[in-house]
Amino acid sequence: MNNCFIILAAGESKRFNSKTPKPYHLYNGKPLIQHSIDKARLCKKINKIIIVVNKKHKKFIKNLKVKNIKIIEGGNTRAKSAFNSLQAIKKFNVSKVLIHDAARPNFSIKLIDKLFKELRFNQCVVPAIKVTDSVKLKNKIKIINLNRDNVYLTQTPQAFDYKALYKLQSNKSTKITDDANLFVSAGKKIKLVNGEINNKKITTNSDIKINKSNNYGIGFDVHRLVPKRKLYLGGLKIPSNLGTLGHSDGDPVLHAISDSILGACKMGDIGEKFSDKNKKYKNIRSSILLSKLIKKIKKNYLINNVDINIITQTPKIQKYKNKMIKSIAKLCKISVSQINIKGKTTEKLGVIGKEKAIACEAITSVIKYD
Repeated sequence: MNNCFIILAAGESKRFNSKTPKPYHLYNGKPLIQHSIDKARLCKKINKIIIVVNKKHKKFIKNLKVKNIKIIEGGNTRAKSAFNSLQAIKKFNVSKVLIHDAARPNFSIKLIDKLFKELRFNQCVVPAIKVTDSVKLKNKIKIINLNRDNVYLTQTPQAFDYKALYKLQSNKSTKITDDANLFVSAGKKIKLVNGEINNKKITTNSDIKINKSNNYGIGFDVHRLVPKRKLYLGGLKIPSNLGTLGHSDGDPVLHAISDSILGACKMGDIGEKFSDKNKKYKNIRSSILLSKLIKKIKKNYLINNVDINIITQTPKIQKYKNKMIKSIAKLCKISVSQINIKGKTTEKLGVIGKEKAIACEAITSVIKYD
């Protein structure tokens, strides 16, 4: 049974007022649309991802990581773009479909899980939040007070039974501003679930600039260099006559990153999560431990940026830096543009300067979903 995640990114981005169309503008270290792509890939219930693009923006989509993703052209209305996507996946025997606006990068995996859970009993499931301001309706010259307890703001992704939604897709007018409108117009049942405060729509350039929801964590690790041990740095095996002494593989870079992530997420430290008293972690690759950690945090946190200092007299980090960045990006499921590595020495001072140890410090920023 196939479930599909559709990302709509075919708008003109006129209100955004930028030479770079809104879906491809950098937001928290990577293109806005990349946040939605990455989260959809993390969800095991999603088998296929579709991106609906503006034909004028094809040069921008080429710069994204769109491997195994189907790209189709949108229409002149949002409803027409959604219809194009539903037609494109008709041959894939799709059961459930989630339709999402690329302009909402801050939804969580937890919300996707909630939508799929409710889809077992409903054909249309929509995240929504209650308004907190007083609400008024202007009808020609008359202004009417509305009861805000009965007013909701809907969000995306919205979840549907594919066949039920496809049957309603004959209306492609500009009045259809989200796909749930089709169910409302047809008098069909809609299930509202609690949306997320952070799941706001990016509309203007200023919406990007006011984002200040980062949390930060610091990590540090140091390991002695000894003979007859392998040297792992950033998940890479480095040619060396000396290796790091540790209960695991002794990778100080991944250990420091892990601790910085745990600190940013207020989840303790690596020793609490993977104790060196536990035999099952003896000689385990640190890449495995970091992958376990990323799996734990992914529903509540998004890694925004990682800055790393590797402190060693030898080997020279510059030679391995780019490969390390790629390795760490893959483990953390983020873009290489969100990682920075700097090689430092101690000018031959102390145990590090005498090539008897390697240390690493890392600072990570994360965004927490509400």
